[in-house]
Amino acid sequence: MYRNILVPVDVYEIGLADKAVAHAQFLAQAASADIHLLHVIPKFSPELTRGFISDARKMDDYMINNSKEKLAAFAKKINFPEDRIHLHVRSGNVRDEVTLLADDLAADMIIIGSRNPNIQTHLLGSDAANIVRYAHVPVFVVR
Repeated sequence: MYRNILVPVDVYEIGLADKAVAHAQFLAQAASADIHLLHVIPKFSPELTRGFISDARKMDDYMINNSKEKLAAFAKKINFPEDRIHLHVRSGNVRDEVTLLADDLAADMIIIGSRNPNIQTHLLGSDAANIVRYAHVPVFVVR
């Protein structure tokens, strides 16, 4: 039933991803599916980096490389065949990048961790809530 399972991961808050990855691993093992881990780096605003474009490029390169390293280290901790775990790092809006990658991969499901809710996020974290609203595939939110 499942071939590709997408798990958005914040490499700077791995605790949110632990339970989501455990669920993805369980489902992927049962269905012989692949797990795709995605970290999204926020884009820098041109107004913030005006006059410092070379530094902004260096910062962007650093963030991408650092995110790839952290994502790879996290993937090694998962008890799952390495050839069936795929790593993705993108820059942009979390909701947009998750839904775009899910569409590109023809993902069967997105599994995302969520913070504890507050009144403003109405039961889900803001990223999780946005992904639930805009994704074209089922979204499993794990707390």
